[in-house]
Amino acid sequence: MTPPTPPTVVKISGGLLDDEEALDAFWQEIRALRSEGPVAIVHGGGMQATAMARRLGHEPTVVQGRRVTTDLDLDIMQWALRGKLNTQLVAQAKQRGVTAVGISGADADTLQVTKRPPWTVDGEQVDFGWVGDVEGVDPTLVESLLTSDLMPVVAPLGIDEGGQVYNVNADTVAQALAGALEADRLLLVTGTGGVRRSVEAAETRIDVCDSTTYASGVDEGWIEGGMRVKLQTAFDALEEGVEQAYILAPDDLTTRSRATRVEL
Repeated sequence: MTPPTPPTVVKISGGLLDDEEALDAFWQEIRALRSEGPVAIVHGGGMQATAMARRLGHEPTVVQGRRVTTDLDLDIMQWALRGKLNTQLVAQAKQRGVTAVGISGADADTLQVTKRPPWTVDGEQVDFGWVGDVEGVDPTLVESLLTSDLMPVVAPLGIDEGGQVYNVNADTVAQALAGALEADRLLLVTGTGGVRRSVEAAETRIDVCDSTTYASGVDEGWIEGGMRVKLQTAFDALEEGVEQAYILAPDDLTTRSRATRVEL
């Protein structure tokens, strides 16, 4: 069932999903990528979920780039991710001549998870609630879509053996799926277009981030939060056999001329 050409897994941050200019560029690049081989997309949506939560009078808690997911947060994540955003992306693909299928990691037991145990963060115990840690991936459904020339658009939700749905970090989902699909590339799309020593200064982008640079960046404080998570998942993907991993802008998926390549 594996596609004859190794696929590319693309993860797009939720922060770009309300940016029409960025999305136009993104879809042009996706069409170009699909001319080279199959593509699967994983999307985030944390910003949209936070906005919805605030409209409901609820302020989410985020620890080290990862959301604490209460009962209400889980409802909101399903409404925002699997509902609105996933459907919007499928519709946008259709507008660009790409036939996409929206799924979540809960479909066909694609993303098997267990409840995350409490973490100790800065000396305190943090219970992340309905956040799932990935235990396994069954890529059968995604492979079936790819071999049928359909593009999967995956919302980052997982499911446990008892049928409980969990919120899962989208970068982690992309990394796990890329490993299970034996993907050629993992492309993590962000608004900054790469790893920067100073977020506001494009000229501080680094061409390559290896484990030594990563450790220095964490110690010095310029690799933190969501970028720290992205780099961790990129390293994990490379260790699982994915050939290449990049952090890059939505208009740079094919040339990757302004990207940061992640290396072990």
